Amino acid sequence: MNPAELAAVQAHLRRLLGNERITLSTPKRKNASVELFVGSEFVGTVHRDTEDGEVSYAVQIVVLSEDLSQIN
Repeated sequence: MNPAELAAVQAHLRRLLGNERITLSTPKRKNASVELFVGSEFVGTVHRDTEDGEVSYAVQIVVLSEDLSQIN
């Protein structure tokens, strides 16, 4: 993703999810996925896809079992 796309997707996610702490970070490795953070917490990745001339962005959120709190 170029910087303009990155900023537009970040702004959209902030509006959509109502959280100004959402940030997207460009990976250091070429062709790696953009990283999605809430504050300093890594929560997933954003992937860009182009099919039939249409561009879309897919968000993949990672939830580790160790991060889940036990409800009793």
